[in-house]
Amino acid sequence: MAKRTKPNPDDRSDNVEKLQEMIHNTIENMERAEETLALSDNEETKRQVEEKNARRRESIEAMRLEVKDEARDNGQLH
Repeated sequence: MAKRTKPNPDDRSDNVEKLQEMIHNTIENMERAEETLALSDNEETKRQVEEKNARRRESIEAMRLEVKDEARDNGQLH
């Protein structure tokens, strides 16, 4: 019979901090992509960067909503 292990407890205490770091990193990636875009003459590259940054903006918005939910759940937001 296989040995059963207990699952790790669900520690969400640092989720807000982790999400904020992810948002920060995504914004930095967008800025780097914009810098690359400004130097590129390739229309396909420009299109790809613009599409990727649009997806990044959507992700940032979703992460910001999740930050609010986590902060509320942790009693950090009223």
